[in-house]
Amino acid sequence: MTHEPPQHDVAVIGGGQLARMMQPPAIGLGIRLTLLAEGPDVSAAQAIADHHIGTHTDLDDLRRAVQDAPVVTFDHEHVPPEHLRTLVQEGHDCRPGPDALIHAQDKLVMRRRLTDLGVPCPRWAPVAEPADVEAFGFPAIVKTARGGYDGKGVWKVESAADLDEPFGAEGALLVEELVPFRRELSAQVARSATGEIVDYPVVESRQVDGVCFEVIAPAPNLDPVLEARARSIARTIAEALDVVGMLAVELFETNDDRILVNELAMRPHNTGHWSIDGAVTSQFENHLRAVMGLPLGSTTPRQPWSVMVNILGGAVEDLAAQREVALAAQPDVKVHLYGKAVKPGRKVGHVTAVGDELEDVLRRARRSAALLTDGDRA
Repeated sequence: MTHEPPQHDVAVIGGGQLARMMQPPAIGLGIRLTLLAEGPDVSAAQAIADHHIGTHTDLDDLRRAVQDAPVVTFDHEHVPPEHLRTLVQEGHDCRPGPDALIHAQDKLVMRRRLTDLGVPCPRWAPVAEPADVEAFGFPAIVKTARGGYDGKGVWKVESAADLDEPFGAEGALLVEELVPFRRELSAQVARSATGEIVDYPVVESRQVDGVCFEVIAPAPNLDPVLEARARSIARTIAEALDVVGMLAVELFETNDDRILVNELAMRPHNTGHWSIDGAVTSQFENHLRAVMGLPLGSTTPRQPWSVMVNILGGAVEDLAAQREVALAAQPDVKVHLYGKAVKPGRKVGHVTAVGDELEDVLRRARRSAALLTDGDRA
C-alpha cells in the first residue's frame, strides 16, 4: 500500500528562530509548514517536524523543500532572486515575491526606490572607490549593499584612514550621512495577499554594538505627528513595493524631529517579538495570515506597555537549567529560548514583560534577561 506524501500549505526557507516562532501560530491556525533548514539541529528544525536539509543558494534544495507547498515564505532575505523567479515560474507563490524582496536584499536598490517614492532617507550615494567617500564627506557610514545585518557590513568612517576595511570587503558599497538621531524606531505592518494591511504600534529599539537589545512598545513619548508619519511611511513602502507578509521599517528619529528610513526587513523582525505576548495577534501569526491570504488579526496591545529584551550569549552556558531560576524569580515574564548553543553576543532567546507601569515592566524584563545572560552575576 502506498501513501501520498503530506501536503503542506507554506514552505519556510531558513531554519532560524523566526521560522521556529511561526510554528505555534501555524498549529493554532491549522497551517501545515515545511522547512528548508541548514542542518537537523538548527533552531526551527527542532520545532518543525517536516523539514529538508539544504542550502538556500542551491536551486535543487529549494525545489525539494517547496515541492508540495503552494506558498513560500522566508526566515531571511538571502535567497538568490533568480532562484525565486524560477520557483514562481514553476507555480509557487513566493511571498514576498522576488521583485519586492530585492529591496531588502540590496541596499542600493532600496535607496534608489525609496528616493523615487519620496520616502525620507539619509543623504546617500553609491561609491566605487575611496575618493567617492572623501567627496561625499566625513564622518559617514559605509555599508555593503548586500549581506550585512546586526552591525555587520557597516562601518563608521571619520577619515580616509578608515576606508581600507570597507573597500577590502566584497561587493558594491554605498555611503550614507552619519545621522544625528535621538533614538531608533521601528514601524511594522502586515500586508495580505488580498491587499489588506494592518499596522502595529511604533516601537523604540535600543542597540548594543549594532545588535537589537531592547524594544519598548509603544515608543515612549513619541510625538503623535511623528508616529503618524512613521506608520504612513511603512504603509507606503508596503503598498508601493507590493510586500506580502510582515514588513519592518527601521527608522531614525532625528534630533531635528524628522523620521528617516534606515533599513527594511520583509519578514517577522526582532523589533516585533514583543507582539507574541503583548498584542492580540503576533507578528508571526499575521505573517502567516498575510502570506495565506487570510483576514489579518488585530494588532491592539494587550497591556499599555510591553518590553522585549534579547538574551545575548553570556556567562550562562546551560540555558535550560538557568530557565528555572529566571522563571522563579520573574514568574510573570515570558521566556522564549531558541534552542541555540550559547556563543558570546549571539541571540539565543528573548524575554517579554507587559504591564501598566513602564518602569516596572522594564525592571522585570531586564532582570529576567540578566539572569539568563549573566546568571549569578546578574
